[in-house]
Amino acid sequence: MAVRVGLADDSFLIREALARLLGDADDIDLVAVCEDGEELAAAIDTCHPDVVLVDIRMPPTMTDEGIRLAARLRRTHPEVGVVAMSAHSDPTYALALLEGGSEGRAYLLKDRLRSRAQLLATIETVARGGSVIDPKVVEALIHERSRPVGSPLDVLTPREREILVEMARGASNAAIAESLGLTKRAVEKHINAVFAKLDLPLSRDVSRRVRAVLLFLGGATA
Repeated sequence: MAVRVGLADDSFLIREALARLLGDADDIDLVAVCEDGEELAAAIDTCHPDVVLVDIRMPPTMTDEGIRLAARLRRTHPEVGVVAMSAHSDPTYALALLEGGSEGRAYLLKDRLRSRAQLLATIETVARGGSVIDPKVVEALIHERSRPVGSPLDVLTPREREILVEMARGASNAAIAESLGLTKRAVEKHINAVFAKLDLPLSRDVSRRVRAVLLFLGGATA
């Protein structure tokens, strides 16, 4: 079954490019193409999308309209997933997007979107209730946000913190093992220890890696 998608972007060129990319995809049913968040919000009740793609900065204020729309949808249409797209890796936007949970949420950087396959995979993940966060956004959290006293990360060992940083950069277990000079089995044991210490239970739809590296490194709750 095709994923029903609505999109909103105030840039004519980006909006048309996304519409063409999605309109040609076999597994996507593009049901709404809008110029701003308010137009998309009005279309949701009639078009019933499974996922919406929104620019973060749109009229009228050009600040965080996409984030506010995502927050509104969590209250009014919790079944609708949101893929937020931005030119900015501001971690505060990501944390605001994930306030209340990371299920069905994605944060992509426009200049790092390399292919239609990447975009379609993100939409499909979000439609299933999963989450996708660009590693650059996570890096911004690591370097720019100070952790509060009593952070859950305080319980991690130095090695577990190193592995958490590698996870934040999007490295696979094999890549982490090579980078840190460990066996893949040792990396898996450390990652499981991180999940246990941060009280991140196994979930079918929500990536524990995303929750660990974004929510906790950003000082938010899971």
